[in-house]
Amino acid sequence: MTDLERLWDDYPAGPAPVGAILSAAGSAPRRRLLVRPLTTAAAVTALAGAFVAGTIVDGGGPGGSGGSGGPVAGPHRLPRHVAFQADLEPATSCDDLRASYVDRALQVVGPWGWAGPIAYAADGDFLRKQASGPEVADSAASAASGAARTPQTERRTSSETGTNVQEAGVDEPDTVKTDGRVMVVVRHERLDVYDVSGPSTAKVSSLLLPRIDDPEVLLAGDTVVALGRDAASTPDAPGTRVLTVSLADPGDPEVVDDVSYDAAQASARQHGDTVRLVLASGLPDLDFVQPTGKRSEDEALAHNREAVEDSTLEDWLPTVTAGDAKPRQLLDCRDVALAPDEVALGTTSVVGFDAARADRLDAIGLDGLTDIAYESADHLYLASSGAGPWGCIDWCGDVVNGTPRFVPGGLGGSSYLFDFALDGTRATHVASGEVEGAIRDRWSLDEAGGVLRVAVGPTSETGNFSSVLTLARDGTDLVERGRLDGLGRNEEIQSVRWFDDLAIVVTFRRRDPLYAVDLTDTASPRLLGALKIPGFSSYLHPLGRARLIGVGEGPGPDGWGAQVGLFDVRDTTRISRLDVLPYGGNTSALAGTDPRAFTWLPGRRTVLTVVEKWGSRRIGYLSVLKLAGGKLHERRIKVEYGDDVDRVRTVPMPDGRVVLVTGEDAQFLEL
Repeated sequence: MTDLERLWDDYPAGPAPVGAILSAAGSAPRRRLLVRPLTTAAAVTALAGAFVAGTIVDGGGPGGSGGSGGPVAGPHRLPRHVAFQADLEPATSCDDLRASYVDRALQVVGPWGWAGPIAYAADGDFLRKQASGPEVADSAASAASGAARTPQTERRTSSETGTNVQEAGVDEPDTVKTDGRVMVVVRHERLDVYDVSGPSTAKVSSLLLPRIDDPEVLLAGDTVVALGRDAASTPDAPGTRVLTVSLADPGDPEVVDDVSYDAAQASARQHGDTVRLVLASGLPDLDFVQPTGKRSEDEALAHNREAVEDSTLEDWLPTVTAGDAKPRQLLDCRDVALAPDEVALGTTSVVGFDAARADRLDAIGLDGLTDIAYESADHLYLASSGAGPWGCIDWCGDVVNGTPRFVPGGLGGSSYLFDFALDGTRATHVASGEVEGAIRDRWSLDEAGGVLRVAVGPTSETGNFSSVLTLARDGTDLVERGRLDGLGRNEEIQSVRWFDDLAIVVTFRRRDPLYAVDLTDTASPRLLGALKIPGFSSYLHPLGRARLIGVGEGPGPDGWGAQVGLFDVRDTTRISRLDVLPYGGNTSALAGTDPRAFTWLPGRRTVLTVVEKWGSRRIGYLSVLKLAGGKLHERRIKVEYGDDVDRVRTVPMPDGRVVLVTGEDAQFLEL
């Protein structure tokens, strides 16, 4: 956590009205969002040019009076900020943008449409390259010649609204939020409001959230922003709905804004009163056919290529609907940058708005799909993971007449990064970069002191090991500054935790190597030490400068299951495990996949985490872990059953008390 993160203050927001942002009316067809979207082929091209983007006015874009030229001047014309300042080339017109989509789509469409049969490489041999980086030692010997001072872990607590988050000052949606006086809890499509200011909790109201599935919430003052899947959308073509709820009177909450997008929510974050969404629009559902007894593959391919050539921008660009108004195009043509061909085909939209006015927004886009969004205090990084369609790593293809056929661009072995500077509701692209290796998830990215740190796994462009590298801005480029290879040979990254000048990386295949990497000199990352133990940690949480806790899986007396390990990190060159608590067979710890199911109470030296056990039915337990004498002392409480196990939360209050939230209740927890 940097000083900037600690001292984060809200940027002033001056968003434009929705009427000035949305362009031509009309509903676009639904799009299919693939789990691992198709990637196209071609060498990365150095693109140059300033991209004027930002506020959109009515009349621009396809169908509006602006025609293919984009927005036109009018009485509500607002200044446009330069939203793409680095190497992403602007779409100069709607015709230019449509041509970009069509040209790239023609490279990936086949006789079966977007997704034909896939042949996978066998046995993972493509990963077994000779290492180009150093072998990693199993002890601190490799750090013996390093500086006397070693980097340290630090304490992390929950956000001000009670959620365990990745970054200080950057809040994340959850099913529970509080300001210390009022608590809101989402249960299915119902918002329950509690008074938590007294000696006991009291439910004061409930509100049905219309037309939204599986919502989560953000809290800004007396405003709740509920985000979830649009109930009118389908799993193959997911949409996103944003409801704004006023808590001016907690006893009578009211929905004051209802905005929906025909794109899937990839990320949502909150900085002060600003909410930022990253939306993903997959490949459009065009009039494709498949080979049959009466239709050859060549005939099917010709038909499908013609369908691509006939596609319109309405097929490719997402729409937004405010209230009962007609759907409007979210992005003006000139607000969409043209992505490198190596980025998967589709549309990524970045949308910012003030929490109290979800219908007044800033929106820009990219004509490519990125897998990962990581947000620091003042930057947004979009990344392609480096994993090919459906997870194929080195070779991806389809099968023609029983013969595998290579499909170029299945991976390329590199991950692409796009850096956006944040200013209130606006995002401005300032740099791009490329790294060899695969980025696992958002936890593999971190920014500190203006340097981006990245943990990557193996691809066709690396040896069969993981790496930690650093990147810094050089003009409009993200340039590799330092790199440490050779971590976890023949293993996969399971978890990463970053600190000011330290990275803890866990890899796993049969044992759990926990690596400590010194990032004090970002140009020369240095291995401090490694610890190998059975099992692995899928979530790491610092408890201060002396202790680190790992939640994951491992062997126990009655089989493989959930476990929690306590580590001594006072000397990061000689990390040791002080204690381990196995929960037994058929158990898993929810924090491994959802860190919001974890709470650290530093004043009480207590960890609260949710563990489930599978048998004839699913049972959820709250594991209360007190740290004393280098040991974990547990008390286990049965709290929930079935699907409601996922909704269990422990919410720390400003006065030190903790609320236990379950499927139907919210009560102060006796600790």
